[in-house]
Amino acid sequence: MKQVPVDDTEDVSLDIGNEEELALRKAKIRHPLATFFHLFFRIGAIVAYLFCDWFSKSFVTCFVTILLLLSFDFWSVKNVTGRLLVGLRWWNQIDEDGKSHWIFEAKKASPNNSTSTEVEARIFWLGLIICPMIWTVFFFSTLFSLKLKWLALVIAGISLQSANLYGYIHCKTGGQQNVGRTASRYLSQQLFQRTL
Repeated sequence: MKQVPVDDTEDVSLDIGNEEELALRKAKIRHPLATFFHLFFRIGAIVAYLFCDWFSKSFVTCFVTILLLLSFDFWSVKNVTGRLLVGLRWWNQIDEDGKSHWIFEAKKASPNNSTSTEVEARIFWLGLIICPMIWTVFFFSTLFSLKLKWLALVIAGISLQSANLYGYIHCKTGGQQNVGRTASRYLSQQLFQRTL
């Protein structure tokens, strides 16, 4: 009988511990295209609003371009990036009696097969929270500078982006009725963690 030599030394270079594997999984972006478009339409609408006068003197062209970017953003965040990046979605359903029902859904993530990473979730929530705040600043600057022709567009930007924010906060909290208190508590916890 031939004896096969047995190598009983440990190869530490290939052995990734649970902590290292978890850290790699958290840092990896699994949906780069969804992450790109989550930010592209939002930032594109803001940049177009700020610099549209440089590229076109036509108010209508600027208005339509920005409104299209805002609409693409609303649709893509509501229907695609929310599902892929954080496993949340919301929609309105009308039953046979004509009653409107809002449905807020959160996908249960198993520890072995998570649909999104921590980086994607952070990008999603930062984009979802910061952009409505920027449009609110635009609202006050438009109002105080008396550029009232832009007011309808800024209100549309606030409305579309705040609707997504409201829907996803509802999804995150499990559809609880008192979303305002839960949202302020979540934001204060995040700010407190950042300061430490």
